[in-house]
Amino acid sequence: MANRVKQIHNFGQSIWLDFIDRKIMDSGELQKLIDEDGVRGITSNPAIFEKAISSSSDYDEDIKKLAKEDKTDEEIFYGLAVSDIQRAADLFKPVYEEEIRGADGYVSLEVSPHLALDTEGTINQARELWKAVDRDNVMIKIPGTEPGLAAIQTAISEGINVNVTLLFGLDRYEAVTDAYISGLEARLAAGQPIDGIASVASFFLSRIDVMVDPLLDEKGLGDLKGEVAIASARKAYEIYKRVFGSERFAKLKEKGAKPQRLLWASTSSKNPAIPDTKYVEELIGPETVDTVPMETLEAFRDHGVAENRLETNLDQATAILEKLKTGGIDLDAITQKLEDEGIDKFNKPYDKLLAAINAQKKALEAV
Repeated sequence: MANRVKQIHNFGQSIWLDFIDRKIMDSGELQKLIDEDGVRGITSNPAIFEKAISSSSDYDEDIKKLAKEDKTDEEIFYGLAVSDIQRAADLFKPVYEEEIRGADGYVSLEVSPHLALDTEGTINQARELWKAVDRDNVMIKIPGTEPGLAAIQTAISEGINVNVTLLFGLDRYEAVTDAYISGLEARLAAGQPIDGIASVASFFLSRIDVMVDPLLDEKGLGDLKGEVAIASARKAYEIYKRVFGSERFAKLKEKGAKPQRLLWASTSSKNPAIPDTKYVEELIGPETVDTVPMETLEAFRDHGVAENRLETNLDQATAILEKLKTGGIDLDAITQKLEDEGIDKFNKPYDKLLAAINAQKKALEAV
């Protein structure tokens, strides 16, 4: 039987892996995922790196070396991360250089989550990381917070590929598309090429349901459990098609601009009552990306069903969001709360990561 994960690509969606460490590259497992499952990119975040660095000795020598250069804990982390991202980007270079160059093959590295509400700090670090990684097929992750919008626009205008992260709400998503297009327009106005720039907007899914589902029973809407995030994603795709089918974007498309694809993130089921492949299966559709953790990829490989479902039940998606409103559930307030908590959820593993590096640094110095 054909590989189920690979079948997803037949419907115009790219599967990226939400995981990175040295072991997966050293063992050849990542190359196997590229070859056999058709994995077409990688995303990383502080929690992923924290787990990789604190749970193995693979990074000890580099930590020791960087510590001797009087680097701060954060500088040591980015030294390790940049090295891993470069290796992964080189593994994905053949995917990046396929017939439609730059359609896929991207590896994402995140700016410090402490900068989520700092526009200038984000811009400066995005520039530094882009220069340090020095690979065309890398994306710098910038949170889609309100202060992040100007940073996204500036980064795009400077030719930096951007993965916009931490998106929950539809209004904010539309603002992100405007930041992307404005960045392209500014770059074009400055006489710079725009045909080599790529961006994705990462729309977080299962966390929406985790927060909304407990409220549904209270409002007599229990039948909508596990459906609100998917309905939101379908409405986001409607926005995507409208924005990137507009006359405004058509002018940029003539100069080689690519649409900023929607990327489905947080696609593992947090609720045991929801099937483990649901968030993947329901949102397969053209011109999209889905970034999946390893366990979700393995689950889909085992029993997932690949079908083009993204634009089915659009009327139902509209009705679901309308029911929330009439039921007194404020989805905008919920998505803002998720963004605020999301910043905190990224800060904690980041701080834990820096503490782990500090501990390993001291332990290695004592040897």
